[in-house]
Parts: sequence; structure tokens; C-alpha cells
Amino acid sequence: MQRVELAAPDWRHVASQYFALTKPRVTLLAAFCAMIGMFLAVDGMVPWPVLLAGTAGIALLAGAGFTFNCLIERGIDARMARTRARPSARGEVGVPQTIAFAGVIGGIGAWLLYAFVNPLTMWLTVATFVGYAVVYTVLLKPATPQNIVIGGASGAMPPLLGWAAVANDVSAPAIVMFLIVFVWTPPHFWALALYRIEDYKRSGLPMLPVTHGPDFTKLQILLYTVLLVATTALPFVIGMSGLPYLACAMLLGGAFLRYAWLLWRDYSDALARRTFGFSIFYLAALFGALLVDHWLP
Repeated sequence: MQRVELAAPDWRHVASQYFALTKPRVTLLAAFCAMIGMFLAVDGMVPWPVLLAGTAGIALLAGAGFTFNCLIERGIDARMARTRARPSARGEVGVPQTIAFAGVIGGIGAWLLYAFVNPLTMWLTVATFVGYAVVYTVLLKPATPQNIVIGGASGAMPPLLGWAAVANDVSAPAIVMFLIVFVWTPPHFWALALYRIEDYKRSGLPMLPVTHGPDFTKLQILLYTVLLVATTALPFVIGMSGLPYLACAMLLGGAFLRYAWLLWRDYSDALARRTFGFSIFYLAALFGALLVDHWLP
């Protein structure tokens, strides 16, 4: 009988599977916010070693956190249409390999921050990893519908980490940037949870639309968006930015408020999808405006 040899997996496919575990789009947004924090911490150009090593280190540790999240939630992900294609949910990347991958990229990220940036940034970023991968994923997410509010602290850290990478401290501007992302997270995520409510029912996770209903969630989105608009005025209040940023923040905030109001008054899944998509654009545009304002004479 002729022996049939199985072809080895294509290395590009294997690499793409590991890359997918890092949730690259979210990692990219975290790296972008960290870079904004770096540039806001200095009047001129960020030193190249700090910019490159800081961005890479923060991104690698963020990717390690997301990889660990995929590992812990692989059973939940397999029950949800949005996440069932993840390599961990399909079993294409095993548990030992996932742990090793997260450890390697997390270790490289921590080393880059310690060796080329500063110990403060390294420890803050490692703490962010622990906060997301352990406190949020393991403890909060399956336990309380306020998981995304409390756990949002980890997701709000990148601009603060970027500031610390350059300034080697955590001062008022860094805290303000942290607060903006912290308050932005609930309306951003709950818009997604509304049109994915059936997914979350199957997952068994106590997400707010499941535990308190869509109407309560829509009201919370509106209230948090009002709070967000107020929070985005803080850079102007503390003298971190000028009128150009404030004008952009209010215009963007008005658009976000309109989405939140329409969701509350006349909900549809399509509108919730658009609100979620706009929320991502909103955060990028807001921090972009903050950076442009910083560079204006």
C-alpha cells in the first residue's frame, strides 16, 4: 500500500493564524493612541529610539494580552458568530502554542520598553496586560454586566503609556487622555453588544443588553456619550490644547450624540452598526485633532 504523506501547513497560513490572535485592528488602535500620547508629551520630535521601541513594546504587550484573551475565551468565542472564526476558537492553534506565543511577544515587548524607553513605562504596560488578561478577562467579564466599564481602564491606558514613555511621569495631561478613552469605551462597546445581543445570549456572558435589556442599554449609551462630550473638553480646560481642538471635539461629540440619541429614540441593528463604526472613527479623529492642535503655532 502506498503511504500518503500529509503536506506541512503553509508558513504564511500559520503566521496569519498567530497574527489573528493579537486582534491586529485593536492593537493598531492602541499603538496609534500610544503614539499620540508620545507626541503630546514633547514640543518637538519624539526621539526615534523611544518612538520605535515604545510603540513596538506597547503594541506587543497589547497583542499578548489579546492572545491570552483568545485563549481564555476560546469556548465562548466558538459559540458566537462574531468570534467563531478565531484560530483559538477553531482549535487551529493549541493551548501550549498560544501560551508560548503570548509569552514570547509579551516578553519582547517588556524588554524593548525596559531597555530603550524607561522602567516606568514597562511596569505600567505590564500592569495593563495583567489588568486586561487577568482582571478583566478572567474575573470581571464573566461576573458583572459592568465588566466593560471597570475593565475599560486597561483599554484606556495606551495614551497614558505613550506619555510616560517620553515624559517618564504620569501627569494631568496623561490622566485626561486616559479618562477620555475610559468614558468612550462603554458607548463604543455597548453599541456592538446591542446588535450582537443574540451572540452574547449564546455566550453566557452577563453583558448589559442581556442582563438589563436593550432599552436600559440604549439609555446608558446616551448618558455616557453626554459624559464623554464633557470629558473631551478637559484638554482645553487644563490648558493642554486650544480652541481648534475644542471646536473639533464639540463637532465630533455632537455627531456622536446624534447617533446615541437616534439609537435611544428609534433603534435598529443597522444604526447600532453605524454607531459602533463611527465610535472608532471618532476616537481616532479626536486624538488626531488633539495632536494637530498641539503642533499649531
